[in-house]
Amino acid sequence: MDLSTLIGLILGLAALLLGYIWDGGHLGALYVPSALLIVLGGTFGAVIVSFPMARLKEVPQAFKMAFLEKKQDPQVIIDEIVDMASIARREGVLALEQRAQEHQNAFLKDGLMMVVDGTDPELTRQIMELEMDAVEHKNDGYVKIFECAGGYAPTMGIIGTVMGLIHVLGNLADPDALGPAIAVAFSATLYGVASANVIYLPIAHKLKLRNQQQISVMELMLEGILALQAGENPQLIKKKLASFLPHKKNAKQAKSEVGGDLAQES
Repeated sequence: MDLSTLIGLILGLAALLLGYIWDGGHLGALYVPSALLIVLGGTFGAVIVSFPMARLKEVPQAFKMAFLEKKQDPQVIIDEIVDMASIARREGVLALEQRAQEHQNAFLKDGLMMVVDGTDPELTRQIMELEMDAVEHKNDGYVKIFECAGGYAPTMGIIGTVMGLIHVLGNLADPDALGPAIAVAFSATLYGVASANVIYLPIAHKLKLRNQQQISVMELMLEGILALQAGENPQLIKKKLASFLPHKKNAKQAKSEVGGDLAQES
């Protein structure tokens, strides 16, 4: 579970509700079923119109991607590739066959099997880049669904408010009821703007970040496999792949390597 996503949603909603209560508001006044139906129903309907059913069936996977963080430590992957490069230099790439077949990461497994099978390096790159493009396209589809919902929700809120005001203006005979009726009408705008900026758009942004992280790790694997296939020195591979590490980790690793070199010189 990615706690940042869950904590952010809870904190955002809680801040809105507590701020409303702080000014003397009552939570019961915010619950307007008709406005909720207009905003949520209208938003979901517009999203359904905008995307094919095959894409909409992937919404649960998008939620899973946003709330469940699939941790892939780049440093662990680098160490693994460097270790395999050392084995390949000593015993040849065929020595990696069993390790490749048993690897849990499908992308890295496919790349290693192409190396073991003697696939042309350029063809290996093309195949793996096509797979990366497919993953990026799929993840981008997740993002667009939530961005679309975030764009429609405020508009549906305004539509609900206008509909409520039409109802109010059609019943001006009772002046005492105008205030509560107008408040109910504007609740639709609240639902639309709040849902867009606390739920839909933040989740879309989180999915973008997840996509960037996943593609970055896949690029690391691709460069590592191509370097392994070219028979490059394992230490040079390690330094090359270190550029994919987060800045702090990269600096820490460079410092440790410098310290190790100084120790050897002394």
